[in-house]
Amino acid sequence: MGVVVNLEGGKRDAASIKPLIDLTAKDMGRVNELILSKAGSDVEMIPEVANHLISSGGKRLRPMLTLAAAQMFGYSGDGHVKLATSVEFMHTATLLHDDVVDESDLRRGRKTARMIWGNQASVLVGDFLLGQAFRMMVEVGSLDALDILSSAASIIAEGEVMQLSAAKNLETTEDEHFAVIKAKTAALFSAAAEVGPVIAGVSRNDRAALRSYGMNLGLAFQLIDDALDYGGNSTDLGKNVGDDFREGKVTLPVILAYRRGSPAERDFWKAAIEDNGTDDAALEKAIGLMTRHGAISDTVGRARHFGEIARDALAPLPATPQKAALIEVIEFCISRAV
Repeated sequence: MGVVVNLEGGKRDAASIKPLIDLTAKDMGRVNELILSKAGSDVEMIPEVANHLISSGGKRLRPMLTLAAAQMFGYSGDGHVKLATSVEFMHTATLLHDDVVDESDLRRGRKTARMIWGNQASVLVGDFLLGQAFRMMVEVGSLDALDILSSAASIIAEGEVMQLSAAKNLETTEDEHFAVIKAKTAALFSAAAEVGPVIAGVSRNDRAALRSYGMNLGLAFQLIDDALDYGGNSTDLGKNVGDDFREGKVTLPVILAYRRGSPAERDFWKAAIEDNGTDDAALEKAIGLMTRHGAISDTVGRARHFGEIARDALAPLPATPQKAALIEVIEFCISRAV
């Protein structure tokens, strides 16, 4: 699990999402039942493909954010369960689509759905899950919640297209990369955290606090994933280490190493990323260059920065067990790379 290094110096105890899991366990039981129910279909391939990914061992962090955020403000209905399930279906659909776009072979240590059933089935089952997600949003009856999650769905799709258009472009700037991950990853974290307070009928300020928390947590989470691709392991990462490199993805560690490198080093990056020279020897050299120029450690540093913004967003809210658990989630996400 690792140890989180305090930004002011010294070490904190190992962080965990166990407090969040414990607080949301009862509601997550209902979410899991709803997931199985809504992933069902008379079309045999749909539940087969959906359950392959749904049952593959993800932490289901995003729906737990929705549940905890609703609990934090005393919500007592069942709308948060449907919205949490909608969030998880949106995430699962995104993964199914991502694996097709990225031509990925492995997801959470298992063959991707596209490797078993093909690209067409993966895309269409992803679309089915999105449809089910929107049906549940409508059932909740909150136009604000529907607006938040439908906007997130559009933003995520925009992020996918942005990443596609920036593929293999070593001139991508840090700001441009942040725009992509803000759309692709952080938008759903933000929506997941905000919809809980929305159906609890909280103030604009409280909604904004959870929205900011989710957005900055999502940015930190993705930057840690960027770093882990060059120094993690397949089990923690949910894919093969080095997959981003092999797919020619220009993530923050690549951007920093390329910009800080010598002309000869930049030539290496061009040969690797632009010309598909991404064998194991090239990956080893890439990691060496990133280490030399502090690209991985600085990526983790950027993640810590966004983590602190997420923490500050929650600071004005009353102390509750849910607030404490959400703060520990920040530490847990960053500790994966420490």
